[in-house]
Amino acid sequence: MRFLADENFPAEGVFALRRAGRDVVWICETASGASDEAVLALATGERRILLTFDKDFGELARRADFARSCGIILFRLATPPAASVGDALAARIAERDDWIGHFSVFEPGRVRMRELKM
Repeated sequence: MRFLADENFPAEGVFALRRAGRDVVWICETASGASDEAVLALATGERRILLTFDKDFGELARRADFARSCGIILFRLATPPAASVGDALAARIAERDDWIGHFSVFEPGRVRMRELKM
């Protein structure tokens, strides 16, 4: 699986995923300041799963032609302490391998998944 971390995704999470061997592009490094629409287009164009804390992506994905070969993981969790945020987020992502083709929401105690339309 290939991931695209939004600007609001913690650096520690990006680095932990990379240490775990995941292919992660981080908007802060490649397209800082990009609009949400541009981020979504990049995820689609590169067939990546978007990692974000931005709730706006739910509506954008519903309105856009977001490819089912991609996915979105929205984190609606309190950010863990800085010392453990990277490993905590990487562990949550590693819990499943069916992120592609879904809009997923991490909440305390559960994960909600909805298939993307295409």
